[in-house]
Amino acid sequence: MDPFRPRAAFLLLALVAASFTLLGWAPKADRFTWFMENVPVILGVPFLVATHRRFPLSPLLQVLLALHALVLMVGGHWTYAEVPAGFWVKDWLHLARNPYDRLGHLFQGFVPVLLFREVLHRKGVLRPGPWSVAVLLLMVLGLSAAYELLEWLTAVATGAKADAFLGTQGDPWDTQWDMACALIGASLALATLSRVHDRQLSKLGLGGAK
Repeated sequence: MDPFRPRAAFLLLALVAASFTLLGWAPKADRFTWFMENVPVILGVPFLVATHRRFPLSPLLQVLLALHALVLMVGGHWTYAEVPAGFWVKDWLHLARNPYDRLGHLFQGFVPVLLFREVLHRKGVLRPGPWSVAVLLLMVLGLSAAYELLEWLTAVATGAKADAFLGTQGDPWDTQWDMACALIGASLALATLSRVHDRQLSKLGLGGAK
């Protein structure tokens, strides 16, 4: 039996495709904001499909990438500051702002760090250990910083049109919070899933930790 369970991978792809169609059909956000929030999905999913046979990812990572795509698509549909579930959490915890964007940035660290880990370990670029953890966390911070720079460039180029994409909700420390959430997410992923990830890679013969 194929260890990558192609039927399960196909179901994940179908779920992402159906969600993309449903949430993108008539988004509450303007179309520009919807597009900017969905760029990682629009570019990432076709790339993963194209490279699946040559470089199939572990089932754990496939599931996490699908979940991350759903988080991005929900944020793109409503804009992160207007996601209804975020308002429920805001009221429940008596927060000053809709926290859905914090969840988005936690995922921005939680999932990419395992993607970086899998690719670099399988390619032999990194070996499991403290240096690997440090490099992976710095890579996530670099990714988060690059995304913040993209938001800044978009705001400079389009002015007020980018307000919904920025989603700062009046917080002057929003950029710092975003990067901190990505770092927390990456740290949590490495602390909780590294052993599971390694066992899965080893079981599949993909070069997990020995």
